[in-house]
Amino acid sequence: MPVAPPRPKPFPLNALRAFEAAARLGGFAAAADELGVSPGAVSAHVKALEDELGAPLFDRNARGVAPTALARRVLPDLTLAFDAMGKAAQTLRAEAAPHVVHIVALPSVAQLWLSPRLPELRAAAPEIEISLTAMEAPPNQKRAPYDLYLFFGAERGETLARDVIFPVCAPAMAKRLKSPADLLHVPCLSDTAWSGDWRLWAEAAMPGADFAPRGPEFSLYALAVEETVNGAGVLMGHEALVARHLRRGQLVAPFETRVELPNALRLWSPKPLQPNSAVGKVAKWLREMA
Repeated sequence: MPVAPPRPKPFPLNALRAFEAAARLGGFAAAADELGVSPGAVSAHVKALEDELGAPLFDRNARGVAPTALARRVLPDLTLAFDAMGKAAQTLRAEAAPHVVHIVALPSVAQLWLSPRLPELRAAAPEIEISLTAMEAPPNQKRAPYDLYLFFGAERGETLARDVIFPVCAPAMAKRLKSPADLLHVPCLSDTAWSGDWRLWAEAAMPGADFAPRGPEFSLYALAVEETVNGAGVLMGHEALVARHLRRGQLVAPFETRVELPNALRLWSPKPLQPNSAVGKVAKWLREMA
């Protein structure tokens, strides 16, 4: 009887995914960020794949890694394959749970802009379930399992709110501020992701002045806002994120100068929105509430 030849062993999917991301993004650290794992895990997957192939996929040197000629040849096909898998997975998720809407947003947007609006959304559309994930940067929309993206940006998506910045503080702190020069005598809070805000505002409010704010830095903007409400100092406010605190009187704007930045708060979806779908309804509701 005929004997079938041994079937080739398939390559591990996670190893192929790690290799594709590292080759496409130009390094193990960037691939790790996209995949949500450690750079060491990416490196281990790539090394295991190289060992199984018996050929290198990256040239390694002190400056980092670079894909070999073999890696560059197969990368386009792998990228198309993983993009197709991502699209198929999104379709499966959407059709299996048509009333669940997955939103990904900048942490400050999720906490200060979106979260206060969710109770009204639940009341208006109780049949829709909202799943919310906070991330510092938009994930790969071809593969990530999210329906709507809410981030500050200059191009992608539609504008929900302009990004206007100005100093804010608690009412008691505002009594100590008669002019922008008084900021030199109080703590000026900063967010690490928006470290240039104070300089941009000072250039408009105090042209020619050598202004260097001093005060604590925060990696979470929502925490910086909370500390400002508690009287810890003056924060460079982003209007869309502090509007609720201003309306309540918890924060005030002691100076008139305001600066508009190009990176507005924007909403987008990786696929066309159907008006009658759950995703389409949530997107429409967010536009109206903005």
